Amino acid sequence: MAKLKIGGTWAGVVEEVDLHAWTLAMLRDCVAERSNSPSQSINLICAGKILRDDAVPPQTLSQLGIKNNAKILATRASSPQQGISLVAEEERCSRLARIRAAATAMAERHSDGALPIEDFNIEVEDQSGQKVRLGSETDQRAVMMGLMLHAKGKKLIKQGNYKDALEVLSMGEESFSLCDSKVIELIDNVPILQIDMVWCYFMIQDIRWLADAGKRLEIARIGIERAHGKDSLRLRLLQGGRFPELALHLRLELLEGVVAYHTGQLEKSRKALASARAKFEQLQVSDEALSFVMSMGYVERDAKRALRMNNQDVGGAIDFLAEEKAKKLQKREEDMRRRNEIKEQKRYGMTPLKKAVDLERLKELVSIGFDKELAAEALRQNENDTQKALDDLTNPVTNSALQVSIESRKSKRQKQAKDYEIEKVVRMGFERARVVAAFEAGGGVEQVLLRLTEQPGIEPTSASINTHSTAGPNGGASSSAPLPNNDNSDDNLNTTNEVEDSKTQRDKEMEDELSADIAKADALADYDIEVNVEGEAITQYLALVESAGTPSQ
Repeated sequence: MAKLKIGGTWAGVVEEVDLHAWTLAMLRDCVAERSNSPSQSINLICAGKILRDDAVPPQTLSQLGIKNNAKILATRASSPQQGISLVAEEERCSRLARIRAAATAMAERHSDGALPIEDFNIEVEDQSGQKVRLGSETDQRAVMMGLMLHAKGKKLIKQGNYKDALEVLSMGEESFSLCDSKVIELIDNVPILQIDMVWCYFMIQDIRWLADAGKRLEIARIGIERAHGKDSLRLRLLQGGRFPELALHLRLELLEGVVAYHTGQLEKSRKALASARAKFEQLQVSDEALSFVMSMGYVERDAKRALRMNNQDVGGAIDFLAEEKAKKLQKREEDMRRRNEIKEQKRYGMTPLKKAVDLERLKELVSIGFDKELAAEALRQNENDTQKALDDLTNPVTNSALQVSIESRKSKRQKQAKDYEIEKVVRMGFERARVVAAFEAGGGVEQVLLRLTEQPGIEPTSASINTHSTAGPNGGASSSAPLPNNDNSDDNLNTTNEVEDSKTQRDKEMEDELSADIAKADALADYDIEVNVEGEAITQYLALVESAGTPSQ
């Protein structure tokens, strides 16, 4: 018997599945029953493809390629009355599968110390901006993936796309569930994700999620108290006496009040909504305070955020904004430094286990007098083992072998650079043999082009020649082939075929989306909530509770 891991519309594990007897219809019925949805509305996706059972007789799950412990995404299709075509739904499902695959790939690349393909590292930080490592490599990967999917879900919420947000948040929840519970019990990302999911339920206005919403809010309240401390004392201490969590608690209490109302617990609903209303009033920013902070040169949104998080204290808000500005500048400098480090690590290449050369250990070897490039090669070949690298550097035979290896790598980089330039000119329409001969004569691209065009009667087969790289939308070369950033430098070239080969497997477009989502976030993004919708909902449900009357004792 097999187990199947389901995420999306319903998250959990389906056990005791006979892959050689169950059909797709049986699995769909099982998921539909557990998610309180019509069976015909459930779509199942595995390995990025929507599973179909059009064959006669129906194929078994085994015949469809589903194996034990397979991960399957369940989505609920829109009804025909809504006019959404099957093609649109399939595109949507495909995009959701791409989001999951991209998050998985990025988390795997950035959690194990491997040399990143990109010019940045994804690292987990605490609220003070300090880098943290949570548990094992598996835990780190699970947390990293969960955080990326949570960030994407929050962006979809801001865009009003609650249906897709719910699917992505479910993926994030599944990722966090793979992590050791002791590792994540002191961080608030998981309970905040629960609140975000229930907020999607609320905005979708689907009463079928009511029971699930209540359970999620219970988990969220317990998790937030564990992470923030009783009455948020731990969070208050970490944030220097500030009140960043007010908006988050307002949303939690509003949702608790809504669930209590719909389950007939009117008194509980009244108390939760009254507490939420008090926090809503506490978060209202006076025009006078806002004008004063803005007069110091801050934009309205930042000024409001600062006043809310500092309990309307103008002085505290100004100090907060100054601190945030300093943190951003420091972060920008650190990012620039890390990009330069990655560029340097790529020049040295990867270790046999595809790790980057450890720059701290490299500094140690350089500090005692070894040549930097030679020391880097020794560390690379010895999997960053300092003692083994030292042995190779002090042994004349192995030291000589290291130098030969470095020269071989340099020749390879030079050949790669030359091949790039040859392809660049060939795409302009010149014959390859003539281009190769022109490069053999020496000089860079511009000199080669002059040499080719100065010959009488010779024209390229393409329409025109541009001797300068045309900037694409991101400032890079517009050509589809990867080109070095500097014609005369081999530093920017990858020095191993493995890095280049892995690029071909990437969904770069989706990975760029995910990395942009997390790059724009800050440590307090989870608490930065505009509460206008919440305020209207509080008023609406308080009126409903009052109209329903006080429950009999």
